[in-house]
Amino acid sequence: MFKRCMVTLILIFCMGTVLAQEATPEVEPRPTGIPDPALFQWTLVADGFDSPIGLVSANDGTGKVFVWEQSGKIWSMKDGEVSFDPFLDIGSLIPPTVVNGGYTEQGLLGVAFHPQYKEKGLFFIHYTDVKGNTVIARYKASADPEKADPSSAFTVLTVNQPFPDHNGGQIAFGPDGYLYIGLGDGGNPDDPLRNGQNKDTLLAKILRIDVNGTPYIVPPDNPFVGQANAKPETWAYGLRNPFRFSFDQQTGDLYIGDVGQWGYDEIDFQPAGQGGQNYGWSAYEGAHPHVKQALPVDESSLTMPTFEYTHAEGCAVIGGYVYRGTSLPSLDGVYFYGDYCTGHVWAGVRGTDGVWQKTLWMQTGRIITSFGQDESGEVYLVDYKGGIYKLTGAQ
Repeated sequence: MFKRCMVTLILIFCMGTVLAQEATPEVEPRPTGIPDPALFQWTLVADGFDSPIGLVSANDGTGKVFVWEQSGKIWSMKDGEVSFDPFLDIGSLIPPTVVNGGYTEQGLLGVAFHPQYKEKGLFFIHYTDVKGNTVIARYKASADPEKADPSSAFTVLTVNQPFPDHNGGQIAFGPDGYLYIGLGDGGNPDDPLRNGQNKDTLLAKILRIDVNGTPYIVPPDNPFVGQANAKPETWAYGLRNPFRFSFDQQTGDLYIGDVGQWGYDEIDFQPAGQGGQNYGWSAYEGAHPHVKQALPVDESSLTMPTFEYTHAEGCAVIGGYVYRGTSLPSLDGVYFYGDYCTGHVWAGVRGTDGVWQKTLWMQTGRIITSFGQDESGEVYLVDYKGGIYKLTGAQ
């Protein structure tokens, strides 16, 4: 896995995109509803992590958040204080290349806590095993709230990966209580297996499952249940590498950051509870025709990106969160997302007329691997160099 001295290499989920000289895009006029970024800053709250790539809340009323590292460790943190020992360490379960240095897109990629974690103590992880395949596993907290029970591991789902890249990574519980799973197209340039437009595979999808069954139950209202040549777990398809996605805490709307290939990265929007979208890959990259498909694609049925940017502006989109905190009320409803290679952070809003607008909001200089949100709706930025930053008012 990358060590901190190697962060100039291409992103763990950039999958072969070549980063040219960093270009600073022209800052477009700030839309109405997006406050002046000079009023805000990213404030360091904790440091010293080894290649962190995610932050999540257990939403259990304790105020704790959990930070995970690609090499397999999960740490609990409260008010900037980090646990002495890891909450869980699965380093022995992932490919040794993740911790030995070098280019890899594998490792511990996602963590999600059950909506009833306070009562049940259950949480889920998304990782690549020693064979390079995707595993969704369930764990349970031990009697010590600062420790998970490693022996409680239960495999919910395994997905064979044809190549070592484009693994997706995000898992999150939606407002409906179901677990959503982001999986990439399986890897290699131009989707060689054409998984993006193939509904009869779990790859290149957002999956939606009920983990209250064993190993899981397919919700009966999933959009492709009962359809021939379609996986019933599928919630949305046509995605290249949905590394990070999130639900709006207030509305339940879904925002998906899908990492592009050579030209465009995108943010896709899905209204709450409305699945079945085809986001176009690999027939399209962003809103642009890309690879001719063996079977015709009904272009009228495609859902085009809400936001996109070119690789003159970055190389790998990091989907973020809609701000729903209380400490910065002027940011309520603003969606923040970023780019790994440039450290840019964009802000987007949908106006009262329904038209989406975005602006390049900040140039952080950070190597952004994820954003996070605590249970009160405050937003955090995860820097691959080891720092966790909270969005605060400027000092």
